[in-house]
Amino acid sequence: MEVGGPFGLQPGHTSSIRRIEGGMLSYHADADINTNPFELGLDRLVNVDMDADFIGKDALRRIRDEGVSRRQVGLELGGHPLVGPNTTFWPIRRGGDVIGKVTSAVYSPRLEKNIALAMVGVDRTDLGQRLEVETNDGVVEATVVETPFFDPKKRLAASAVGSGTQH
Repeated sequence: MEVGGPFGLQPGHTSSIRRIEGGMLSYHADADINTNPFELGLDRLVNVDMDADFIGKDALRRIRDEGVSRRQVGLELGGHPLVGPNTTFWPIRRGGDVIGKVTSAVYSPRLEKNIALAMVGVDRTDLGQRLEVETNDGVVEATVVETPFFDPKKRLAASAVGSGTQH
C-alpha cells in the first residue's frame, strides 16, 4: 500500500470481465437469497444424503427431488460491444414472453464478443437456444453457450496439442 500510494494504486476487486469469462458468480447479481445451488449448477457441492444434519438440508433435498424451474446459463450477445457491465437486470424474451433475465453482462476483449450470465426457464437452457435480450441500447439476439466462456487450462491444453508439445 505504501509503495503504491504515490502512483494512486488502491485496493480493488476482481475484474468484471475476468469474473464473467470464468463463470464466477457475484452475490446480488447472479445469486441472492432466492437462488439455490441447483439453479446455479453447483449441485456437485451439495450432499443432501450425508448423515450430518445442516440448516436447509430438508429444503435442498426437496428442491433436488422436485427439480428446478430455472437455471443459470451463459449467453453470447449480439450487438455493438458493451461499453461496461450491465447495472440492471435485462429481460430475456422468447416469442414475446419474458423467460428470464441477464444477471451479468460485459464485452470481452479477449473473446471479442459480448458475454453474459443469465437465469432462464429450464426449457430454454439447451446449448444453441436462440433468445432476445432487452439491453439498454435495444433488443439484441442471444445464444445459449457453455460456461466458463474462457478456461485457461483448456486453452493451455489445446495449444499443447496444436503445437505437438506435451505437458
